[in-house]
Amino acid sequence: MLNDTSTNKLLSVKKRLKQALAEQKVNAKNAATNVSPQPADDVTIFRDAVKDVTPFTAPPEIPFKLKPKPIPLQFIRDEQQALVDSLSDHYIPAHEIETGEELLYLRDGHSPDILRKLRRGHWVIQAKIDLHGLVSDEARLYVSSFISDCKKRGIRCVRIVHGKGLGSPNREPILKHKLRGWLMQKDEVIAYAEARKQDGGSGAVIVLLKA
Repeated sequence: MLNDTSTNKLLSVKKRLKQALAEQKVNAKNAATNVSPQPADDVTIFRDAVKDVTPFTAPPEIPFKLKPKPIPLQFIRDEQQALVDSLSDHYIPAHEIETGEELLYLRDGHSPDILRKLRRGHWVIQAKIDLHGLVSDEARLYVSSFISDCKKRGIRCVRIVHGKGLGSPNREPILKHKLRGWLMQKDEVIAYAEARKQDGGSGAVIVLLKA
């Protein structure tokens, strides 16, 4: 049988056990409610940081275009007028080879052999124009511009189709006769001759230009 002292000790141990159990329950409960949250990943952090930011809208792209240089229309008109004025419809050549209706010309100081070669097709025709349907003023400008342009481009042999005048009043080859004087007035022209049959015959002329 336990004495009073032993009984008191036993009671004291039970009391401490109860207190320990109670403290464990409290600590467990506190641990459950105070669990540290898992660290957020980078994507979540970024989304949280920019959630109040207004998205930026880029302005529409405007393509860059170079503005063309202004065309000096007055200068062009002046140049064309100068070309027209440089050729006269009433030119009287000082030297012309008499060949009837055939167009034939050789500038002074050049070998007659040039005409022989020109009539035989020695030089390759590099450019050509057709005067059909043009009035005199239009044809004069066309011929003058054509000859000047060919000289700049280094073209030496050209063909000009003037027609046979079948559609003209009295069936006269008006442009053919005027073309003869125009070509003589062009300093770029060395010689010209009626085209061979396969190149237009009496309806065209082959012109040799200076190199």
